[in-house]
Amino acid sequence: MLLNDMRQRPVVWALAGLTAAVHLAFAGRYDIFRNELYYIVCGWHPAFGYADQPPLVPLVAAGTQIFGTSVWLLRVPAALAAAALVPLTASFARLLGGGAGAAIVAALGAATAPALVAMTAILTTSTFEPLAWTACAYVVTRAALRGDRRDWLWAGVIAGVAMQAKYGIALWIAGMAVGLALTPARRVLATRQPWSAAGVALAIAAPSLIWQTLHGWPFIGVMLTHGAHHSNFTGTPVRFEIQQALAMNVVLAPLWSAGIAGPFVAGGLKPGRFLAIAYIVTAALIIGLHGKDYYLFPAYPTLFAIGAVACARLGTWLTAGWMVLAAAAAAPIAPVVLPILDPPALAAYLDRLHLHPAPDEQAAVGAPLTQVFSDELGWRALEHSVAAVYQALPADERGRAAIVASNYGEAAAIDVYGAADHLPPALSGQDQYYFWGPRGYDGSVLIHIGGDVERWRHACAQLDIAASFGAPLVMPYENDRPIMVCHGLRIPLADAWPRFKRLQ
Repeated sequence: MLLNDMRQRPVVWALAGLTAAVHLAFAGRYDIFRNELYYIVCGWHPAFGYADQPPLVPLVAAGTQIFGTSVWLLRVPAALAAAALVPLTASFARLLGGGAGAAIVAALGAATAPALVAMTAILTTSTFEPLAWTACAYVVTRAALRGDRRDWLWAGVIAGVAMQAKYGIALWIAGMAVGLALTPARRVLATRQPWSAAGVALAIAAPSLIWQTLHGWPFIGVMLTHGAHHSNFTGTPVRFEIQQALAMNVVLAPLWSAGIAGPFVAGGLKPGRFLAIAYIVTAALIIGLHGKDYYLFPAYPTLFAIGAVACARLGTWLTAGWMVLAAAAAAPIAPVVLPILDPPALAAYLDRLHLHPAPDEQAAVGAPLTQVFSDELGWRALEHSVAAVYQALPADERGRAAIVASNYGEAAAIDVYGAADHLPPALSGQDQYYFWGPRGYDGSVLIHIGGDVERWRHACAQLDIAASFGAPLVMPYENDRPIMVCHGLRIPLADAWPRFKRLQ
């Protein structure tokens, strides 16, 4: 059904191919991102859900590593998602009545918007959101325009699968539901098909939702922790939207702005009003929930499609000039969203052009590069340092020594890279690692990565600082950190384990 509407001009497919080629060319230049390491380890422990995400992305991440650790293979699904978004967005413009020119403009927006490029440069739970949100909006629009019951079935399938990757699409679905209710398209809500689609989506998402229910909904605990500690820098609505415009390429702001206003001023775009309302409602929900700025990024390809149709009367030469200007504005941002430059060169580039992105959360403060790039550095050095400490232990101690990490990034780095050095699986109290528990270790010998030295000195019969770790351009809280050896934890590790719990 969807493929039947994706017959494109060669330029759209060429743009999709170029998008994939660019992503794949730079996919392996840096190391594995902190969250990617964590997803790989989660995927090695197959489950219907995890503390802070559904199961799909961890399973995909682990699947890319079955032949050994490969940064490039890890990023292939993300590159394919970036490429697929291009013809889908072009098809969306066609569906809304746009011609070949509108389809190309929409495709260019989807291919070049810096924030969308960044989301698909690594494999995270957000990687597939632009594709999933756009596909869901596309088939719902088809259903509203054409009344084909199969479109509602596809909407349910897409939403359900997307929920197995990240729960964020629920906000977009809520926005579309409000949009449908407030426009003449509300007539579809009087039929059973939308409700059947909702049932299909819930059925597909059910395993993850049931897992969360059985484990006390730790995902909500993670979200509440962010809100309670104000760790997301959402800001005022005005600041939020300014950041959106900068992230999407400020030269493209008229395009997506036309996607919001167009359906209310252009009669031919009236069927798209519910999508414009969906964006407004979703943005309001994210701001109200103190979400991060990138939570809204997946909505923009839909606005690009609407806006491209709304701007179709500008004329070929004016539109071409606008797109050239947009490409020129995006070019300096390319090294900020793709690992084009080596880390030292990127650090100099960011300083020279004052392109350091504003942090969107507490954890991003002080990133020498960007948060993503800094979190792709230093993990192998950390593993080597821990391995040296572990190998230096007497043989009788190595058999009962547990490696405890302050956070899931450190723990996952040990698990992914430590096999070559015969390291045991790492422990951590953060997020899903907490649910894996102390794994039978008694606490008689612990190697602790990071952490408060004085706190651990009180907790252990003997504490030695065996080494430290860090690397150039890593996040500040991963630099100059101690690696401690604790002998004789005063409380058995199994009894002390609840104190390790951190959902954040």
